[in-house]
Amino acid sequence: MNRAPQSWNTERARALVLRHREREGGLLPALHDLQDEFGFIPDAAIALLADVFNISRADVFGVVTFYHDFKRAPGGRHVLKLCRAEACQAVGGEVLARDVHAQLKTSWNETTADGRITVEPVFCLGLCASGPSAMLDGEPVARLTPEKVRALVEALE
Repeated sequence: MNRAPQSWNTERARALVLRHREREGGLLPALHDLQDEFGFIPDAAIALLADVFNISRADVFGVVTFYHDFKRAPGGRHVLKLCRAEACQAVGGEVLARDVHAQLKTSWNETTADGRITVEPVFCLGLCASGPSAMLDGEPVARLTPEKVRALVEALE
């Protein structure tokens, strides 16, 4: 996303979704457009998509919840994705994750109370030789320690 998410607007959402109605497999591009525009997929979007694509709300909900990149609630201003793959776990990733959660008072897929940071799991970033690793706002960071994460978090704002 290149700009701040917009507040939910049914007319804008309908216009975004209708662009994909006649397209085979149009539900996924419509979901991506909605998430890019609003930052998450609210309940109102589930009903709208079901109506436009003539499918059940359960079908739409299933797609939204199947793909981990679709959010059901607004996220933090920053996203920290911690690698959960075996290579990172073998070099301290699990201990690092516990420390990050304790530091930020979050669990997986939760946002800090101040709305600054959402912590998400990711299953391999391809940085296996330099773990534990993460992505902070889409930028890879490697050889993480609890101290390095603290410094990254403090530097955010």
